[in-house]
Amino acid sequence: MTTHTPELSPEEALARLQAGIPLLDVRGDGERAAGMAEGARAVALNQLLASPERWLPGPEAEVGLICATGVRTRAAVERLRAQGYARLWSVAGGTRRWAQAGLPMTAAQESPEFLERYSRHLRLPEVGLEGQRRLRSARVALLGAGGLGCPAALYLTAAGIGRLTVIDGDVVERSNLQRQVLHGEADIGRAKTSSARDRLHALNPDIRIIEQPVRLDADNVDALLRNHDVVIDGTDNFFTRYLVNAACIRLGIPWVYGAVERFRGQVAVFDPHPGSRHGCYQCVFPQPPPPELAPNCAEAGVLGVLPGLIGLLQATEAIKLLLGIGTSLRGRMLAVDALGMEFEQIPLGRDPDCTACGTPDCQLLPKLRHHCQASR
Repeated sequence: MTTHTPELSPEEALARLQAGIPLLDVRGDGERAAGMAEGARAVALNQLLASPERWLPGPEAEVGLICATGVRTRAAVERLRAQGYARLWSVAGGTRRWAQAGLPMTAAQESPEFLERYSRHLRLPEVGLEGQRRLRSARVALLGAGGLGCPAALYLTAAGIGRLTVIDGDVVERSNLQRQVLHGEADIGRAKTSSARDRLHALNPDIRIIEQPVRLDADNVDALLRNHDVVIDGTDNFFTRYLVNAACIRLGIPWVYGAVERFRGQVAVFDPHPGSRHGCYQCVFPQPPPPELAPNCAEAGVLGVLPGLIGLLQATEAIKLLLGIGTSLRGRMLAVDALGMEFEQIPLGRDPDCTACGTPDCQLLPKLRHHCQASR
């Protein structure tokens, strides 16, 4: 090979590897889960480009790079050669062509179906193989298979949440179909949990769906929510939310609140614990407003797509909590006005006199009152 050859075939690369030339697999951990060229070393591309001197023996050393299809490594070789690493080369066609040629590969770390279904997650450094496995072992309780619960359930299922408990004592009605996208005309009269189960299993048969066709009350709330990692609220009344709030505090489970009414919605994460400055639902809503100020959807109406927007935000927050990534809506409420397409973040705090979680530093804001009526 001369210094002017930036790309080798997989067969040529294998011969070089067997002769002792290093081969670096620059894909992410999730991509490498499908198997690597046997003998290659794992180095993330961003790490290699940021500190080439750490991973390359020297400017005169011969080293090969391999990615999925050869595109990334071809560009990386050009960039590094410009920095003086003149004997680098890329594997043409990458790992895909290497495997197609029947060259030796390490064993895949998961099934082909798993790797294909979640391939886009596996490419994200913030998720990767370990994060996707974490989602597979996660347990989420979904309160309600209605306007908020339907979109949340669809995307949690698609994301690979391992166990989803659907809690809803209602049956499907025709008026639900304008916004409750898990159900169809043929499901009218069926239990919402059963309709949801069938639709979710059609999307992802590997997910375990636990049906709880009951109404949440003070006698069953702890038993239904215990042993879950996250709770998603898709309910439509203040009493149930106070019940859920108290149970989640007792059980030490974070819960994702959502509410909609007409054209407005809200999302927040409540996860109070000792030492935290973030409060609970009761800190924000010390007591329910009069019924005339907080009508439900049947009374006030709701734009059909709005629960979809709020439910997707709830699913996003739940996934972030499960993966431990990003900045959650703990201590903040996201208020949405769909008519004006305006989003506002309202800081929240803890009420020292809260009977549910009372600790210092309450920061209830007057402007929050504008959004207090929102209720699914």
